[in-house]
Amino acid sequence: MFYGEYQHTVDPKGRVIIPAKFREGLGENFIITKGLDNCLFAYSMEEWKNFEAKLRTLPLADRDARAFMRFFFAGATECEVDKQGRILIPQNLREHAGLDKDVYIIGMSSRVEIWDKSKWEEYSSADNLSADKVAEKFAMLGI
Repeated sequence: MFYGEYQHTVDPKGRVIIPAKFREGLGENFIITKGLDNCLFAYSMEEWKNFEAKLRTLPLADRDARAFMRFFFAGATECEVDKQGRILIPQNLREHAGLDKDVYIIGMSSRVEIWDKSKWEEYSSADNLSADKVAEKFAMLGI
């Protein structure tokens, strides 16, 4: 399980350190892909297989389902952690998330998200993460 948030920096070559706590759960090789809300999603190989299996159940005849699958699969790449605990984030994924220098790496239970620092700060300070709004959503979901 992944939780917490960490600040790191993308170096000029596009490498970023993955927090040690997250490396344990992700493993030495894991999948990184485009995420929702203009961030990146990182999945352990086991979680990626589970996610992939769910996506494969979507109806191929449905245009939205095909678009959803393309969104995640076309950008997906396998990353390998180097001896310094870094991964290389491909240029297309850095562009998708607007990653330039400073990033937040956050735990989201079964996955890790990588956010541009300013986008994360804007998102997390916005109304959508206020305690009252979150509580209202929980109530709507029966939690």
